[in-house]
Amino acid sequence: QMRLVESGGGLVETGGSLRLICAASGGGFSAYEMAWFRQAPGKAREFVADIHWDGRTTNYADSVKGRFIISRDNAKDTVDLQMNNLQPDDTAVYYCAAVSVGVGGRDASGYDYWGQGTQVTVSS
Repeated sequence: QMRLVESGGGLVETGGSLRLICAASGGGFSAYEMAWFRQAPGKAREFVADIHWDGRTTNYADSVKGRFIISRDNAKDTVDLQMNNLQPDDTAVYYCAAVSVGVGGRDASGYDYWGQGTQVTVSS
């Protein structure tokens, strides 16, 4: 059973940066595809970025491409999301998710494990 805990959220001004960290426990981290999703008030949960087990393949939502960077450290069992040039539309609760290798993708229903989320608020 994998457990995910996010940290690093907060309040930032437009154009600022934040780094989210997801710490995994339960073993077998390197066997999981990892992703970040976000959910704004009144909206559905949406894909932000994912990273394959070996860290060599990443995918991004068009809305964050060029601003956000996902990375992972399989020695530390962590996956990070560096968020730059933040905009008010990035305001949401950000969730870390995990699924066994070979599944995953941009659909939240494809993930087996979720963190509790961390709030990111971008002021205009």
